[in-house]
Amino acid sequence: MSQARLIQTLKFAALAGAAGALIYTLTGPRPAPSSRLASPADRKTMPQIALSDLQGTPWRLSDHRGEIVLVNFWATWCAPCRLETPDLVEVAKQYAPRGVSFVGISMDDQPKSAAPAFVAKYRIPYPVLVPDESFTLGNVVEGLPTTLIIDRRGRLARAYTGAVTADRLRADLDRLLVEPERTS
Repeated sequence: MSQARLIQTLKFAALAGAAGALIYTLTGPRPAPSSRLASPADRKTMPQIALSDLQGTPWRLSDHRGEIVLVNFWATWCAPCRLETPDLVEVAKQYAPRGVSFVGISMDDQPKSAAPAFVAKYRIPYPVLVPDESFTLGNVVEGLPTTLIIDRRGRLARAYTGAVTADRLRADLDRLLVEPERTS
């Protein structure tokens, strides 16, 4: 294991407690398995995400208000990330025309050099963002992959830690798509 990878692993371990606290703060008590999504009244507003993609184009979560947004934290070295990426690509192609935006955030040590081959291999159709020093949300994810679904009002509706299937995503996105735009 390289020294950089060891340091990154230690950072993840040291921040695991903070990750749990952030996810709990954003989602509140975990919804019962039958409810799947947090109820609209229990959802917490997401902090701003403002990063550039692999080509240097700025991307901001606030620019997507009124859309459902799926944010996927991943890395090229993460085996579960490689397993779930084809499902994410499939669902992104199906749901983008329905007003759902997808974005990936590469958690690689050197995302600008590591991610492009991964993006090409899996034909990822959505932007892949590159974290910078100011991006603290990425430091507190519980593990990779982590996927967040954000409702039209910019509130966290669901957080998945670990690979998520296309069927699970479709079920949750379908529920969000039929929610009234103005819910409490």
